[in-house]
Order: sequence, then structure tokens, then C-alpha cells
Amino acid sequence: MDLGIVIVNYRTRELLRRCLATVFASVGATFRVCVVDNASGDGSAELVAEAFPQVLLIANADNPGYPTANNQGLRALGFEGACANAPRYALLLNPDTEIPSDALVRVVELMDARPEIGILGPKLVRPDGSLDLACRRSFPSPEVSFYRMVGLSRLFPKSRRFGRYNLTYLDPDQEAEVDSVVGAFMLVRREAVARVGLLDDSFFMYGEDLDWAFRIKQAGWRVLYAPQVTVLHVKRASSRHSPRARIEFWRAMEIFYRKHYAAQTPRIMHYLILAAIRGTLQFTRWWVKVKP
Repeated sequence: MDLGIVIVNYRTRELLRRCLATVFASVGATFRVCVVDNASGDGSAELVAEAFPQVLLIANADNPGYPTANNQGLRALGFEGACANAPRYALLLNPDTEIPSDALVRVVELMDARPEIGILGPKLVRPDGSLDLACRRSFPSPEVSFYRMVGLSRLFPKSRRFGRYNLTYLDPDQEAEVDSVVGAFMLVRREAVARVGLLDDSFFMYGEDLDWAFRIKQAGWRVLYAPQVTVLHVKRASSRHSPRARIEFWRAMEIFYRKHYAAQTPRIMHYLILAAIRGTLQFTRWWVKVKP
């Protein structure tokens, strides 16, 4: 089988319906789909059971977070350990995406032709036709994150130095090797999963896709942004339901920094970075509590 597709859902019932309809309209690729519903309470799980009985459904009693739920789906599809019985590729797909009928076969063909690629992501566009900037990214190193936080990446989006956060200096229609693509549509080679393991569920949401890409690149594979395939992405369809989302963004940044950059960062800079992250995190927690 070509693909094992995991869709983690949280309160996006109608978007999930459209997403699944486009997946099952796909041609030219073989796949199995697992939907993991994180206690949506909006009828999402019931919809899947009734309208898409061919889907492997996992209905959680609570919301364990995005990476934990993805790992549940990946395990159910055979992506753990040696992955000997798993499909050739794992696809993380958000329920607020809609894919063209030939998207799956085209990304599989791209990966088949280039065995050095461990992860592939397509061009993601918003409903208004604009580019979802997160579909191609650099890792949030202290330097890259600093340029983002002080606004230099917005002031100078075409700069190769300041525009690295979302690689805004690149032509969106130009294929490029990048640090990471986004988990909204993240195609991962089975052998890469077997080598580095599943997502790190110490994250709750945000950061886990970057961390997976970081580990897979460290293991020797490349990450490809492939605009030959375009996918619609509504974006933040689930996170807007969760006041916790903004808090988790900053918590994820601290986890990522500690895992991958803290050890080689000079001490004074290390404490300044932690102070900035934690200060922003505390402010965000306060803001979430007081805002109407």
C-alpha cells in the first residue's frame, strides 16, 4: 500500500466531511485512512462512522493533543518500530484541507523518484488564494526566531537573512529543499519513521512537526517543498476553538529550543532566550484569562 493517512480532528465536523470526500475521490494511489477524533463533541466521530465506514476511527474520550493523537493513528496503521507492515509513506493531513484528485499519486511519484527525500510537503493556499506561509519553513533557531520576534522578517520579507522564518524570499512556485514543511500535509517516508520514531508527544500542539523534521534531517534525509502539487488549507480551523492554542505555541518553542539549541547556546544568551520565551508565555496566559 502506498499511503497511511492520519487525520486528527477537533471540532471541525463539516470541514472533515469535505476533506474525507476529497481524499476518497483520489485516483492512482492506494491508501488507508485513520481519523483520530479528540473528543470533539460536535458529531465528528459519528459522521465518520456513518458516512465513511471504510475509515479506521479512533474516538478519544478526551483531547490528548495533536502529536499524541497522530501517534495513535500512526501506530494503528503500522508505523512503529521496524514498520515492516506499514504503508510505504505516512501522511499527516489536517481536516481543514481539500486535496485535488491527483495530489496523492503525484506526491508518491515525487518521493518514489527521489529516495533521498524523507519528508515532502506541497504548496498550501488559503481560501482567498494566498500562500499559507507555514508550508515551507526554517527551523526556529535563536537567530531566526529573533528576527521574527522583533519584526525584521516582516519588514524585509525578501531578505535571505531576515526572511528565513517562512522563507519568504523564495518564489512560492519554486521547488526547494527546506528545513521543514507543515503538519497540515506532511508526507514522510516509512524508513524515516522507522529510523527516528514517532512524533514527540511532550508537545501538545505546534512544534511537533518541526521537531520531527529536525530529527529526520539529522538522520540524513532531506525535506522537500513541492509546489507542483497545490492543496487548499483553511488554517486554524481547530485551534481557534482552543484558548490553549496561543499558550501552547510558546510552550512548544521552549521545548524545541531546549531539545535542539540550548546545549550549544552561550550561557548569557541562553538565559536571555528563556526569559523572552517565558515572559511571553506568562503574558499570553494572563491575556487568555482576561480577554472577553
